[in-house]
This record gives sequence, structure tokens and C-alpha cells, in this order.
Amino acid sequence: MKYRIVSDSSSNLLSMDCGVDYTTVPLKILIGSETYVDDKELDVEDLIDRIEKSESSSTSCPNTQEWLDAFEGADGIFAVTISSNLSGSYNSAVLAQEQYMQEHPGSKVYVVDSLSTGGDMQLLIEKLASCIQEEMEFDDIVKKIQSYQNTTRILFMLESLQNLAKNGRVSHTVANIAGFLGIRFIGKASEAGTIQQAVVAKGAKRAISALENLMLKMGYEGGKVRISHCINLEAAKNLKDKLLEKFPLADIIIDTCGGLCSYYAERGGMIIGFEVVSQ
Repeated sequence: MKYRIVSDSSSNLLSMDCGVDYTTVPLKILIGSETYVDDKELDVEDLIDRIEKSESSSTSCPNTQEWLDAFEGADGIFAVTISSNLSGSYNSAVLAQEQYMQEHPGSKVYVVDSLSTGGDMQLLIEKLASCIQEEMEFDDIVKKIQSYQNTTRILFMLESLQNLAKNGRVSHTVANIAGFLGIRFIGKASEAGTIQQAVVAKGAKRAISALENLMLKMGYEGGKVRISHCINLEAAKNLKDKLLEKFPLADIIIDTCGGLCSYYAERGGMIIGFEVVSQ
């Protein structure tokens, strides 16, 4: 069976070098009459500048045909999407799953609703890649990823929530908290995959400490951490350093947010995916 992992671009993981067949389908950012494709060619800093200067902007998810094109040529496919409660990407992938298996008898497609985004999706993709490298059977990989998904979590540190509020992802009341007198909004994913407030912290230093404390409270004990930042490398490094003080052997990777995650994280934001001990 020829395996392939496909994710939408909200994973921020646009390529992998582990030898596993992997590709992405891009979300899009709409600013006025311009459409920006969330792929390797996108200049994220320029995108953020344009969003901040624009009066109207929004995002759109991959359509069914884009998912089908990404599936083509494989017969054991794992598709990983942003939370179904934040985007229509999951629904498009499910429609593609049904059509692809009808058109390719004997093929198998499993769609993972991450109920999350960013680094949490990266962890799921890495686990899938590891299972494929171990030459596990398709159905066994499905069981493995379902179990593993119970041990991953995500946190957000945001300096602004204006784009989330404009697109109905959080309330305008909650959005007004972030950015007020230097207050950072720290959120987490609900069980349904929506964004909910965890705490607020005034100033960057307190926000990093609050993130660390929340991770520990949620069950982090030195597992993998994937930190994505939107033009805020300093904060990402500070969080990594604090975690390494407690867990020197922790596997912690910092990368930059792609277009979709940058749109919602906004300038200065961070998205942290991490493993916790089994609950």
C-alpha cells in the first residue's frame, strides 16, 4: 500500500524530510480583492503588514477538488485538518475521502479532525509518519493516531484577537481583552475544538510564565513541544528556555506560523502544541 499524509496548511508544516510521502493543501487569505495562497512562496511578514492596513480580510478553506488532487496516486491516505469548528477544511476533506474511495476501489482514506491547529497538528503528522516508517498496517495506524490524539494539547498566546473576532471565532468582548494595556490573551482548545480563554497576563514575561504553568497543569512532563510564532521569535525562545530548565532533554522545535495561522495569531502571537502524560 502506497501511503501518503496530507494536511491543510494550518499545520505550518509545508514539507517533511523523513522520507514519508507528505504534501499539503493550502488555505487562502483574502484581503480586499487580492487572494494570498498559504504555501512556501508566501511572504508572511508582508501579508501581516497588508492585513493590518486593510479594512476587510477573511480566509477560505481548500475545496474538495484540492484535497482530491493531493490524494491522487496513493491508496493509503491520512488527511489531517484544522479543527472542524474553526474551518470548513475538514468537511471538504471528508467529501474528498468519500469520492476518492468510490473512484479508487481498494483505497483507504482516514481524515483526522485535529480539533486544533498549528503545532498540535504537527505532532499528529509526526506520529503518522513514525507509524508509516514502522510499516504498520493502515487500520493499526488509525487506532494509534486516535489514541495519540488524546495525549496532545494546544495553547495560544495572542496579543490581538481582532481577526478572530471579525471572522466569528471568538466574541468581540473577549477580543477587546487582548492588546489592552499590554494584556496577552492565553487560550486553549475546548473539547469541541473551539478557542476558549484560559488566563490573561499583563506583559510578555508574565505571559511566558503563565504558558509554562498552564502546560505543567495540563500534564506536560517533558514530551515533544512544537512552538509556532508570528514575528515573535524572542518569546518563542524564552518559552523554550524556560521549559528546558525543567526538562533538559525535551524535544522542542520552534518555527514560524504560515499564512493562515499568522492571520489568526496576528503579530506577536504564538501557538504551542505539546504532549502530555496519558490521562
